[in-house]
Amino acid sequence: MKLVVTSPKPRNPIVVPSRLRRAGSHQAGRKAQRQQGRQALRRELFHAGAEQHGP
Repeated sequence: MKLVVTSPKPRNPIVVPSRLRRAGSHQAGRKAQRQQGRQALRRELFHAGAEQHGP
């Protein structure tokens, strides 16, 4: 009696890197949006303060 072992179907090499990178939506997450908002606010406040206390 012979034992025949079939090899599994080969994996798609393109999918592996995307799975490792956690590919997802192309939008910034909520945390990134909050951080950008805080940075924009600080930038506006800084420029407004510089205009008031200018030479």
